[in-house]
Amino acid sequence: MNNKELVDRLKSLQDPKYRDMQIKIIPSLDPESIIGVRTPDLRALAKELLRSGEYKAFLKELPHGYFEENQLHAFILSGIKDVDECMEELERFLPYVDNWASCDQMSPKIFKTHKDLLLSHIKNWIRSDRTYTVRFGVGMLMEHFLDVDFDPAYPAMVAGLRSEEYYVNMMIAWYFATALAKQYEIVIPYLEEKRLDDWTHNKAIQKSIESYRITDEQKNYLRSLKVKRGKSSAG
Repeated sequence: MNNKELVDRLKSLQDPKYRDMQIKIIPSLDPESIIGVRTPDLRALAKELLRSGEYKAFLKELPHGYFEENQLHAFILSGIKDVDECMEELERFLPYVDNWASCDQMSPKIFKTHKDLLLSHIKNWIRSDRTYTVRFGVGMLMEHFLDVDFDPAYPAMVAGLRSEEYYVNMMIAWYFATALAKQYEIVIPYLEEKRLDDWTHNKAIQKSIESYRITDEQKNYLRSLKVKRGKSSAG
């Protein structure tokens, strides 16, 4: 299946109402770049390409013209079983990731058994000057290193980040909200000591309060830690 045939396949799966919704929730993208293909259909196509081996030529076709091609790319990477191939292709793709959906829905399963390799790359990703590379790095740290592989050094890494980018700061807030749910005693000093910028600090508290994994007592305490005047630089 060449690239034109693949795009034609994607267009055949279009759902106009879903497209309208995608345009609204991913405002950073040109509406003309969104076909409107539902996620289950994209995941099914990714599995089909992985089984057939036809995905390799597609992964070389960068940059893609359509959002759905980026989504398909992300889902293919998530299913590659060879860790070296996966990481090589991921590093090639990350500079082209241009939206939160493709960033957040990309989660290679193979990383679950290669944490040391993943961590070494995370440390590089979060130092990047690319918005979605940083967001992906923090997301991987949140997904894989808040449970048995947690280390107190990891929230310190995230707290040290400073960005003017909304999508980076939202991920930092998400990280700390999740970290509070899983490692409360170790993470709460970051809010008590106000080690995040004001906007991200308040957003982390907001997301924590919305979580069912945070107790009512903890939520009340978190409310008392809110900064009255948050920075607006994050959007």
